[in-house]
Amino acid sequence: MMDSLLSFPDTQTMQEFNMLTFLPLLISAGGGICLLLLNAFKRSFSRDLNVSLVIVFLALNLLAVWVHWSGFNFRYFGAWEQWLVGHALDNDAITFIAQTLIVLASLLLIILVFSKERFAEFQTPEFYPLYLFMVAGFELMVSTQHLLLILIGLESASLAMCVLMALNNKKVGIEAGLKYFTMSMLASVFFVLGAALFYLKTGQFRLWHFGDYSSNPYSLLLTTLSLAFIIGALGFKVSLVPFHTWMPDIYEGNNPVFAAFISIVPKIAGLTVLMRIVHYALVAPLESSILTLATILIALTITIPNVLALLQKDAKRMMAYSSISHAGFALLGVITNGSIVFTYWIYFLFTNIGAFAFFWLLANKQDSLASNYAYPYERFNGLIKTHPAFALLGAIFIFSLAGIPPFSLFWGKLIVLQTLMSQGMFLPMVIVINSAISVAYYFKLLVAMFFKPAPQSPAPLSNASPAISALGILMAILSLCPLTGLGFYWGLGVTPSWVWPFRLLMP
Repeated sequence: MMDSLLSFPDTQTMQEFNMLTFLPLLISAGGGICLLLLNAFKRSFSRDLNVSLVIVFLALNLLAVWVHWSGFNFRYFGAWEQWLVGHALDNDAITFIAQTLIVLASLLLIILVFSKERFAEFQTPEFYPLYLFMVAGFELMVSTQHLLLILIGLESASLAMCVLMALNNKKVGIEAGLKYFTMSMLASVFFVLGAALFYLKTGQFRLWHFGDYSSNPYSLLLTTLSLAFIIGALGFKVSLVPFHTWMPDIYEGNNPVFAAFISIVPKIAGLTVLMRIVHYALVAPLESSILTLATILIALTITIPNVLALLQKDAKRMMAYSSISHAGFALLGVITNGSIVFTYWIYFLFTNIGAFAFFWLLANKQDSLASNYAYPYERFNGLIKTHPAFALLGAIFIFSLAGIPPFSLFWGKLIVLQTLMSQGMFLPMVIVINSAISVAYYFKLLVAMFFKPAPQSPAPLSNASPAISALGILMAILSLCPLTGLGFYWGLGVTPSWVWPFRLLMP
């Protein structure tokens, strides 16, 4: 029996809430309520106090996740494949890893708010409780196998995210919030239609009933339509082509901190739900059709954004298309080996947070007053001469994103490539070609920093704070020390006990 947020046994009776599973969500939601009350009754707003309290609540959340799941999963470190296949997607393992990545990424990103400059969105008291409510919504999505609860988590997180986008007092921020709201509503309609068709066929909302097929053409039609609508809805969250068009505009309308959040956290939640649904749906008679369609969509998701990234003149828009392509690499794990999804995404998490921390280091007073957060390539010209430490830090993240060895995402792509080659799929050639294309647009940034002349009067970098610099350095170290990739590639069977969380992600 799967241990989920709500445990629905096959006997048609609903068991009690598992409060230990529910505890991390309560910490985030309760923390949001506390911050709402604090800011309502406190005479003066303090950004640093709010950020510190968010960090405390997220740290408690992460601790609750690990303490709860440790009793169930620590003894299974060497059996990830057994979890995934033998135990029909053990909800304990997947929920543990997904919640850990969601909370960890949220915790690391909120540290970037400790900037020297005061930006409008971070000076708004509503930002911090909404941030915690958003994290709780994404945690709910990955903690249950019930379609209605997934929808509640999806809506809770999406609505909070729409408001947060519009808090920066910039025209592009309000535009981004409206675009995301429109796309989210469309995704919700798709999800509700898919869930309704699924219920019409099975009379159930539990994900494992996706495997209940019959030879009845009516049943197959309902199943196919239900899968199409739900995968379309989740495709918006993970920016699956052709549901990706909103991403670049959303990036352009937000500061680097929130752009990094959008590129990482919603996709963890969407990938987790997709992995569960596809696992249950991959049984005869639709297995071959689903795999063929998924392979085509993933190949397009890797290729089209890569080509469009070459045409961009703004580094942040380039990063938007880049993140779509990286999501395509992670999606390959959905149809091959589920551990790839999380292994690849933890590499991307560290590298992408570091890259956007690098962008945030380059912000200044003019950015807080400008109509948008613009990062044209010219902004990076001659950075090695004006701020050499920042240029070297940025180079590490560029090399990692481009998949240059021995940086972390090289090992992520190598794991994906090796898995696909062992299964005889045509996608390895797609990966190799697109990896070469990505080098071209990532290195445009590198050329600007190291080979273009610096402006005669460079803009002052007044946003760099010890917290942002420390986080950037930490992410650079993690991008240089990919323990799980090395362990996988060299076949290391024993990992020191102090890095046990990494062993959980080893295929």
